[in-house]
Amino acid sequence: MSKIIPVSNLLDFYKKGFFPMADNADSEVINLYQPKKRFLIPINNFHVPKKLFKLFKKNTFTFKINNNFESVISKCQLANRKDNGTWINSIILDSYLNLHYEKKAHSVECYDQNQLIGGLYGVHIGGCFFGESMFSELPNTSKFCLLYLVAILKKNLFSILDSQFYNEHLIQFGAFEIENKIYLEKLTASINDNRVFTSIENFQEVLSLLQPNNHKS
Repeated sequence: MSKIIPVSNLLDFYKKGFFPMADNADSEVINLYQPKKRFLIPINNFHVPKKLFKLFKKNTFTFKINNNFESVISKCQLANRKDNGTWINSIILDSYLNLHYEKKAHSVECYDQNQLIGGLYGVHIGGCFFGESMFSELPNTSKFCLLYLVAILKKNLFSILDSQFYNEHLIQFGAFEIENKIYLEKLTASINDNRVFTSIENFQEVLSLLQPNNHKS
């Protein structure tokens, strides 16, 4: 039987501002991280680049949540990275599958017909969503999943969308760094909120939730 991080331990890490990662796919060691600066994606002030919003508005894909979490995390593990590595080893994969079975981890998925072509997953505790990883098999499909995710979080009054480490590609969405001390204060204020993570069936509603923040760029 493979090693796993117990669900209660994993949730406790997040509640205290930590998150686990492995050095690589073959590692049998899990490290805990708490960056000095935390990288957040705004929810209410989320910025949608104009060109991306046009593409999203015209796309013919289907978006679902939690339809195939295992495939999403597996594809994230195999996704090509600039450093040719992944922090998702078998312990991480199995631990987050367990978290998903307990309805504490969710996936957002993009389908072309019945083919999974993009997705992301993260952890949900209270009013916080901790983004973990994403993948694309066609241009922009992971970004489309991020837009759909933000619409869900905005509709359901989430307070925090945590992206953990600085990521240059997320700056276009208004992502920003804050000191860890401030992050922990925000976390404490939001972690016990009662928020639900539900799909939005009407795509026009997704667009309307994003539209007010569709600034020119």
